[in-house]
Amino acid sequence: MAREAGREDTDAMSTALTQERVRSDLDVISRAGLTLDDFLAEAILALHRAVPSVAACVATMDPETLMFTSGRKYGALGEQEPHDRDFVRLEYQDEEPTSFRALALADRVSVGMAEEIREPSTRTELLVRPVFGFADESRLLFRDAHGIWGGIALFRAPGDRPYDADEIAFLGTLSSSFARGTRAGVLTRLASAETEEADRAPAVLVVGRDDRISQVNLSAQRRLEELLRSGRTRVGDGADAPSAVEPDALVHALVAAARRMARTQGAHLPRARVRTASGTWLVLHASPLVARDGEAGDVVVTIEEARPPEIIEIVVAAFGLTARESDVTRLVLQGVETKAIATSLHVSVYTVQDHLKAVFDKAGVRSRRELISRVYFDQYAPRTGMHLAPSGWFGD
Repeated sequence: MAREAGREDTDAMSTALTQERVRSDLDVISRAGLTLDDFLAEAILALHRAVPSVAACVATMDPETLMFTSGRKYGALGEQEPHDRDFVRLEYQDEEPTSFRALALADRVSVGMAEEIREPSTRTELLVRPVFGFADESRLLFRDAHGIWGGIALFRAPGDRPYDADEIAFLGTLSSSFARGTRAGVLTRLASAETEEADRAPAVLVVGRDDRISQVNLSAQRRLEELLRSGRTRVGDGADAPSAVEPDALVHALVAAARRMARTQGAHLPRARVRTASGTWLVLHASPLVARDGEAGDVVVTIEEARPPEIIEIVVAAFGLTARESDVTRLVLQGVETKAIATSLHVSVYTVQDHLKAVFDKAGVRSRRELISRVYFDQYAPRTGMHLAPSGWFGD
């Protein structure tokens, strides 16, 4: 008995030492200025010493919307046929408390399926066990003071022991290091990119007093050609439902609005949001220029890819929602529960439920999860693999 107790004490001490070394190594790696791929490769290799696993899957996330922006597979998972779409659909449509988004909203950073989750998991029963052939899964969110930058799922094979409470707690202590390394990796990749490339430069064009484009940079020329290839694109402005507009007509409409704005005190700069044939949403802004002699007439038009707040507005506009339905939808996409929505909008829970039913009907979905999933597959999935900006959103 004493010999066994002594062995257990020795094993526990060895485990604690290994965990402390791994935690220290990860802290150093996260501050080394590595690229995203190099950081994750080094970090997962170190993590394996303290939490052995046969496979791992890392997803970077948009801190503002908690949606996936890229994915990487390691170990046995990288040798299998990809099931990314099935995986993401379960993440955003299934009502279970272990999705990365659910963990983030619940203010948790680590979880183990066998150790903590007693109810059946749809992801486990439909994907992890029958398709991937794994027996257990643990998850860790990458959270720091700036938000959530990603998460990792670790897997063990049949015959391996499940992840225990000590390992899950240890994973939670690594959250900020993984977040720091992931965020730094994004910045490092941007710093090393060739910023001189035309398609990375701001898209700018100038329309003269004669309504002809007098100056255009290469990036703007590429954007205009993209719009022209799209034929009749979809455009939304303000809270109005989208309508079809030709690119040339859109630019000239913005120019005319900008000139009118210059004569109207307190008016806002005109803008329009356009969806290309590839599914990318662009935002066009127009601003009047004033020459040194005081004469006006020239207008500068900038074109940029829509950011998360813009996309949420676009989706809301595309559904043709009322103002109150739009308010409810924005809060749903932020993960706010029905009671909290009612409190925020100063209405009853029943009124919120009525608005939700109308939103679901107009969006062609049946639940909150399907609404979030539709936003993901419409606006995020087509961009997967693009460069990430420091905000966590996709760069140009």
